[in-house]
Amino acid sequence: MTALDLSSPVAVVGTGTMGQGIAQVALVAGHPVRLYDAVPDRAREAAAAIGARLDRLVEKGRLTAADRDAARARLRPADDLAGLADCALVVEAVLERLDVKQELFRSLEEVVSPDCLLATNTSSLSVTAIGGALSHPGRFVGLHFFNPAPLLPLVEVVSGFATDVTSATRAYETARAWGKTPVACADTPGFIVNRIARPYYAEAFAVYEAQAADPATIDAVLRESGGFRMGAFELTDLIGQDVNESVTHSVWQSFFQDVRFTPSLAQRRLVESGRLGRKTGRGWYDHREGAERPEPHTAEKQQPPAYVVAEGDLGPASELLAMIREAGIEVREEDEDNGTRLVLPGGGQLALADGQTSVEFRDVVYFDLALDYRGATRIALSACQDTGARTVSEATGLFQALGKDVSLIGDVPGMIVARTVARIIDLAYDAVAKGVATEEDVDTAMRLGVNYPLGPFEWSRRLGRTWACSVLDDLHQRDPSGRYAPSLALYRHSFATEKREGAS
Repeated sequence: MTALDLSSPVAVVGTGTMGQGIAQVALVAGHPVRLYDAVPDRAREAAAAIGARLDRLVEKGRLTAADRDAARARLRPADDLAGLADCALVVEAVLERLDVKQELFRSLEEVVSPDCLLATNTSSLSVTAIGGALSHPGRFVGLHFFNPAPLLPLVEVVSGFATDVTSATRAYETARAWGKTPVACADTPGFIVNRIARPYYAEAFAVYEAQAADPATIDAVLRESGGFRMGAFELTDLIGQDVNESVTHSVWQSFFQDVRFTPSLAQRRLVESGRLGRKTGRGWYDHREGAERPEPHTAEKQQPPAYVVAEGDLGPASELLAMIREAGIEVREEDEDNGTRLVLPGGGQLALADGQTSVEFRDVVYFDLALDYRGATRIALSACQDTGARTVSEATGLFQALGKDVSLIGDVPGMIVARTVARIIDLAYDAVAKGVATEEDVDTAMRLGVNYPLGPFEWSRRLGRTWACSVLDDLHQRDPSGRYAPSLALYRHSFATEKREGAS
């Protein structure tokens, strides 16, 4: 099954920001495009807005004037659904209400031809439920574009329970012909991206709710240590707190209130107060004109230790040993199996975040996971009230000697980056095991849909296949609610790896 022929008209129903973006994508790809909106004159206004964006593309040299003129000639508003009768594909981008979408597609079935492909751009509703209202649900599919649709490459092609393979394949190939990067996905709450991305927000909010760090510090650690494009607080301010919370709540409800997807009470209070982010001027941050952006916590300069004793190779943080030597600090090595600790001159220890807490041990400071310890510009350290001041000072001075800003946070298990990455990896394994998508498509979706520096399976391979399961086991012991319990899929993967390594 191949992509739709460029001569085939494509219709977009709903002419808000997303509808206009999808229409522009199809139009620039070369299709005749019909626009329809239930609100009178809105389709014509949308056509004018799309035309203006085409003008800007010409000004930027991304589109020729001839191609713009040809595209404008292919764009036509429709006064009613009957004006879409000749279309080979109709994409819906209307209000996120099941009854509204079902009624629309029932009406469309009476108008379009039997072989017309019907698609929804829903991000939170069940594709199966929407298609359940149709007489012929086999031709119904999800085409979930990301905003802004003309710029972001990812499209989740979602097969409902009754979607025919030929329909899903045609939708997939059409999205690819439009210059997008499609990923195939089964109809599950949140699809790929909105399902697997929940911990990115949830764990940041949980650290904040535990009063371990403020939003600016958590965001800085996620960016400067974790390698993420934006921190969770600034990203949700951009998305809109109401929108982000609505998606979280929808996924949570759709999974029968699974504790792994529990919404944040702190975010709920933010929404209730009307602080929705950039669009209202205030969210986690103050975006009003003249407002000062809060700075992340950064520790004052401390003296580095004269030496460290390395117990083992530090696992995922092993590159630190070479960096410490390059900084002129002596590294004394002791042969320890699976060691992940440095002993400091004062007798205190520095350990990679593992899901345990500093208060459980005598004089231990934890340091957070980094995407790339050489490239990281900030490292988070955590300690409890009983940790020795000398140990905190020596740990801080060590990372400062490596050229890092240091943020001291509270004694929370898994810190910030480690617990976030571990949970993302777990949800990814769970999704693949349940047939939601392939490992390759999950990694592609998370890199392109939310700009993660690595896909979950890329993280897993880099960190070691048992790392996430071990961290989550430790977290689960300290919070036995089930939120951090590793999935059966991750357990199987981890133990299978251990058995293979033990047999080799």
